[in-house]
Amino acid sequence: MSDESAGGVLVCRSIVRQFREGDSTLEVLSGVDLTVRESERLAIIGTSGSGKTTLLQIMGGLDDPTSGEVLVNGRSIANIDEKEKSDLRNRFIGFVYQFHHLLPEFSAQENVAMPLLIRRLRKDEAMQQAADLLSRVGLGERLDHKPGELSGGERQRAAVARALITRPKLVLADEPTGNLDAGNGQHVMKLMLELNRELDTSLVIVTHDHGIAGQMDRVVVLEDGRLHAAA
Repeated sequence: MSDESAGGVLVCRSIVRQFREGDSTLEVLSGVDLTVRESERLAIIGTSGSGKTTLLQIMGGLDDPTSGEVLVNGRSIANIDEKEKSDLRNRFIGFVYQFHHLLPEFSAQENVAMPLLIRRLRKDEAMQQAADLLSRVGLGERLDHKPGELSGGERQRAAVARALITRPKLVLADEPTGNLDAGNGQHVMKLMLELNRELDTSLVIVTHDHGIAGQMDRVVVLEDGRLHAAA
């Protein structure tokens, strides 16, 4: 699918991703073009195994395309070292996964403050900002609780707070409610959309849930390695 926008928060140009399987080559992405605009809510849907997660990882600089280019905030992330990529991710991108990936030895507040501490923000400021955002997502009474002491829905809300604590230009979410029951999933999704608007971020969600996709501004379908506008 071609996108005519010249710029955006994130731009994918002719992304190809191939994997070697013995003597053969499997092409998962076959020339993907996509522009994510400022403040846009975008859903990427497709069947299991269609390459949605692979595309999201490439968009976030967690995987390299076989060919093609990704620009984040106008800057190509090709041929930059891991330290630069990590810094770019910390400053411009927030990630939310199906599983929370919170560090088990740290409290909810410490987990959410971590991206700010990596930026070398003063610890007291980072912890205060984390406390404020955790209160915003309904965890103000759970700041000192470690992930193992939180419910599944609470852990995912903490993960959303961690993704948004740096006020990133872009949030990439991979099946963010896929590990939750319907009630908790709806609550987490509602929070993500509210915070997306409040913080004026762009939001890209990979999902198989057409109900979630229907809440986005735009829906694209990944099929046979290419993106198409949803019917």
